Amino acid sequence: MNDAQEKGQFPGKFRLFRGVWRLLVLLSTAIQGCVQFVFLRIRSNPSTMERARWLHTSCSRALRRLDIDTLADGKFPSHGLLVANHLSYLDILVFSGLSPCVFVSKKEVRSWPLFGQMASMGGTVFIDRSRSTDTHRAKNEMTEALAEGAVVVLFPEGTSSDGSTVLPFRPALFEAAVTADADVSSASITYEVEDGCPGSDVCYWGSMTFFPHLLRLLSRQKIRARVRFSPDIMKFEDRKLAAQTTQEIVASLANLRRKTSDLIADCGWQSAESPT
Repeated sequence: MNDAQEKGQFPGKFRLFRGVWRLLVLLSTAIQGCVQFVFLRIRSNPSTMERARWLHTSCSRALRRLDIDTLADGKFPSHGLLVANHLSYLDILVFSGLSPCVFVSKKEVRSWPLFGQMASMGGTVFIDRSRSTDTHRAKNEMTEALAEGAVVVLFPEGTSSDGSTVLPFRPALFEAAVTADADVSSASITYEVEDGCPGSDVCYWGSMTFFPHLLRLLSRQKIRARVRFSPDIMKFEDRKLAAQTTQEIVASLANLRRKTSDLIADCGWQSAESPT
């Protein structure tokens, strides 16, 4: 093997070592958080806010140990519903690391080893999107959390994406904010990767597999998350209007151009139909 081949292989081997080491750090941090929750549970049955504060402490510790920088433009809300675009499971650590909050997540997350258990202990509201009747239960749990003064973080796109656009917001779970007469705030999250591509190395979407993706993410040299908060705090009497309005705000915060298909529709242009 010549010198050029050796130099080419070394960065790859070092990134693999870095990814494995950080994975061990993440697992030990998660176990530490679980142990602390056990002691919290022994003392009393933790409230929604106590669970949110516990998760905040655990996520802040994980971000610090993994050397993931978080930048916040604007102010994290003190209560109410916070809606944002969804790019990755890392979004959970970032938002919770900024301030105590409760999340709404798909039911599949509950089955993730260790991390799903932590999500449950943190008071996450899980929803089975394949069952329309489950929306009512999730809405009630969100309403209860809002009534207790918690910030409930909702990703209304219903799935994660590569960050190239903000998908339409699903209106169903906005009903919780309407019912509770709660304030609604908006935020946009984006990522920067020093030695990689955010769309593939951080964003988790499509047919990606969790643990191989996690290892690749942890092998990156430096990841920076930026969260932009809108100064506008609103209340809504209609869930569809809430979804449409906040989706426009989040897209504006993300500095993303509107999708070409939307521009074509608005301008009355004709275009070949997309294969998707």
